[in-house]
Amino acid sequence: MSGAVWMGMPAFPVAARDALADRQLRANLRTATGTIRAKREAVVAERADWEQLRVAGAAIKDRTLRNLDSYLLRFEEHVTAAGGVVHWARDAAEANRIIVDLVRAAGADEVIKVKSMVTQEIELNAALTTAGIAAYETDLAELIVQLGDDLPSHILVPAIHRNREQIRDIFLREMPDAPADLTDEPVALAAAARKHLRRKFLSAKVAVSGANFAVADSGTLVVVESEGNGRMCLTLPEVLISVVGIEKLVPTWADLEVMLQLLPRSSTGERMNPYTSTWRGVHPSDGPREFHVVLLDNGRTSVLADDIGRQALRCIRCSACLNVCPVYERTGGHAYGSPYPGPIGAILTPQLRGVRGDPVAASLPYASSLCGACYEACPVRIDIPAALVHLRAKVVDAKRRRPSAERAVMRAASWMFASPRRLAATQRLGAFAGALAGALTGRSGRIGRLPGPLSGWTRARDIPVPPRQSFRSWWLSNQDGGRR
Repeated sequence: MSGAVWMGMPAFPVAARDALADRQLRANLRTATGTIRAKREAVVAERADWEQLRVAGAAIKDRTLRNLDSYLLRFEEHVTAAGGVVHWARDAAEANRIIVDLVRAAGADEVIKVKSMVTQEIELNAALTTAGIAAYETDLAELIVQLGDDLPSHILVPAIHRNREQIRDIFLREMPDAPADLTDEPVALAAAARKHLRRKFLSAKVAVSGANFAVADSGTLVVVESEGNGRMCLTLPEVLISVVGIEKLVPTWADLEVMLQLLPRSSTGERMNPYTSTWRGVHPSDGPREFHVVLLDNGRTSVLADDIGRQALRCIRCSACLNVCPVYERTGGHAYGSPYPGPIGAILTPQLRGVRGDPVAASLPYASSLCGACYEACPVRIDIPAALVHLRAKVVDAKRRRPSAERAVMRAASWMFASPRRLAATQRLGAFAGALAGALTGRSGRIGRLPGPLSGWTRARDIPVPPRQSFRSWWLSNQDGGRR
């Protein structure tokens, strides 16, 4: 089962315009984000020390990132000592090659998967399909997305853009064993999915997971979830392959304790996740007989080198910033053209992919009103607005080396302002243009549309007609009592 891929999608301004025209999408998003936001606010208010927890979480992540090289080696040492195998992947292509080779070595032609952002990032499902290996998502929301040949649009709730009626229709159309009288009640939909997946859980030889956290001091991986499908994937198959971004490490179990207080409240609005699974290595009579960890870089080292941008690597994928973002609530996740949507995606994707030559990545730092709600909601205090401004400067710098209409206009303006005579001549020309534009626009006094490269200015705003008399001209006419 392949599914769609992210690469090749349009830049945010184009995709957002299409999303804004979808009234059903906006209604679905408004209901879902509002519900999650209210639950989060209620459980966060229970903690008098919430701000201290946020500060502690940020400090833990920053300490880990400053010493990431040593923590990664420590993690590898403990995984290996427990009978696991660690693989290092520079990029998506290398990670996919490693995983495909491991599945083939196990003699399998299908895998079951735990919900994983990082496997979306490397587009693992498409790579497995190309290799003749079927991948089955077991998270309910990911299953909905996969059966609909769709893309996830939220970090926590991948099918947030679908309502219950749409999900029922997908199940009836794509799930052969769905009951013909299936209703849109959540209990009925969950039961249909459970029955559909049960055979896969019991027969699959290989499972692929991500991880919410990795504890360096013990080589332990951690997955938190709400359905129990993750625990089935982590314990039943013979081979378990966990794909983990190198930023997911925390040094100790004491550090993990802080994170497990921050994540559930910020993501699902719960004091604790229903299922928290931890595992390390292999055990003779319990769980998989083979355990592999694929540690993925895929641009993270470059992010780490940026003093401001590296904040994005603190992210614990809670989605709190999405649920408070006015831009995300109106456009949804698909408009971001990346598995990481919303405010965190707007600063993470441009750094992982680079803004030069990638129109999607270059557009994302502008996909924000800079209202700051994301920073206030973030459990690890990522200053997303500051990072967005920083990345906007990088986008501008990337454009400096190639010709553009904007640069040509700025150079012309510099040449004009350098000479009083040229400025005066331009102002006289502007007065003539103002008179002409005034005649064309009538009483409105506004220019609503300009041709060619100037259309970018007027596509989103009107500009006033140039005045018939400049301030310089008025001053010369009126100083000294008008004698000049």
